[in-house]
Amino acid sequence: MANPWATLGVDLHLEPAGSGGLRRGLTDALREAVRSGRLAGGTRLPSSRSLAADLGIARNTVAEAYADLVAEGWLTARQGSGTRVATGVPRLGPRGSGTASPARRREPGEPVHSLVPGTPDLASFPRTEWLKAARRALATAPFHALGYGDPRGRPELRTALAGYLARARGVRTGPDAIVITAGFSHALRILGPLLRARGVRSVAVESYGLDVHRGLLRDAGLAVPALPYDGLGTDPGPLDEEGAVLLTPAHQFPMGTPLHPDRRAAVVDWARRTGGLVLEDDYDGEFRYDRQPVGALQGLDPDRVVYLGTASKSLAPGLRLGWMALPPSLVEEAAAAKGQIDTCGVLDQLTLAEFLASGAYDRHVRSARLRYRRRRDALAAAVAGRAPDGPRIEVTGIAAGLHAVLRLPPGTEQSVIQAATWQGLALHGLAFHRHEEAVAEPLDALVVGYGTPPDSGWAGALEALCRVLP
Repeated sequence: MANPWATLGVDLHLEPAGSGGLRRGLTDALREAVRSGRLAGGTRLPSSRSLAADLGIARNTVAEAYADLVAEGWLTARQGSGTRVATGVPRLGPRGSGTASPARRREPGEPVHSLVPGTPDLASFPRTEWLKAARRALATAPFHALGYGDPRGRPELRTALAGYLARARGVRTGPDAIVITAGFSHALRILGPLLRARGVRSVAVESYGLDVHRGLLRDAGLAVPALPYDGLGTDPGPLDEEGAVLLTPAHQFPMGTPLHPDRRAAVVDWARRTGGLVLEDDYDGEFRYDRQPVGALQGLDPDRVVYLGTASKSLAPGLRLGWMALPPSLVEEAAAAKGQIDTCGVLDQLTLAEFLASGAYDRHVRSARLRYRRRRDALAAAVAGRAPDGPRIEVTGIAAGLHAVLRLPPGTEQSVIQAATWQGLALHGLAFHRHEEAVAEPLDALVVGYGTPPDSGWAGALEALCRVLP
């Protein structure tokens, strides 16, 4: 049985036809996509380099498949215009029907492109370097490392993280104060019941954020009141008897602003005065473009701030690797709440430790930072140049991170989201991330995850976005 090909970006799925090798399989799959109408006339295909990288095959194989289809008349290729599906070619209905029919209508909600925030470019995952690190880590790991292990996680990874976080994020911690988790949500599943057992009844959250995180805290029996938000970021002024507060201080999600220095100091003062805890979600701390890096809030008071980070944005969420840098008074409780044995994959922990120690992680982050900055610039330029006589759309929150906020004319957010759905574009409006009790001025806006598409799908996703903007 034939295995499915990888996607061409996120906008085209191919299946090989027959068993005549990679070139023939790709040629037949592309031809069938055109014949069946899944690829409309005029559609621009990814460059041979991008498609080859996505599919994991040689660039020459893709170039030869394109050349074959150009010669057959299915595709056209012009200097400066790239490779496109030819217009006017015959379309077929379902296989075996023998009758012509229009291209299959894509159902609403079935995305062709995705600009949903929260995911990096998964096609750029550093497979070769990761594999090298995995081989080195496995070759040198002691046999007992493959046992059940310390619930805090492998000491190799905790040691590597302590050094990296101190150097790159200003976190003041040591290996013994770090607990490895299976991502950020796992950390909240550990901390929620722990806080409840300590007598905490309420954890304040931001007016904009992820509902899934609020839900995990509610599942632990905690109330989640919303703090006000304005131009200086989240306002900690109303904090009173809450036992903890969950913040994204370096790059507020999704608004994209850093927490003002006065408010950083104020929230730490509140924690010291009341004995409360600050849960710091540093979800994309590595990606800064137009400003100096904003250091971790934890550096102001390691005894009152729980630092939470993951590899989900810098590498891939599928790794399920995250970490908590805890106040010393919480380490034993957090380890006990996690369980008697380590529940995070040992081999991936050892690999990430080697990846950090070897410098491969730093090299990957530097490369990714350049790629995402180019995308951010392209997004801002495309939005600014889409329609000189159209309404102005402000692009904000772009000094850092993997997403931008596009502020829309009042009353247009839902119509844009609906238009995006019909265009096959997965897109979030700001309302999707708004707390039901938000204390913030209502805004119509889009939260655009420009890190999500692979390189081969980026241009198409950006074109689709510009088509739905007012």
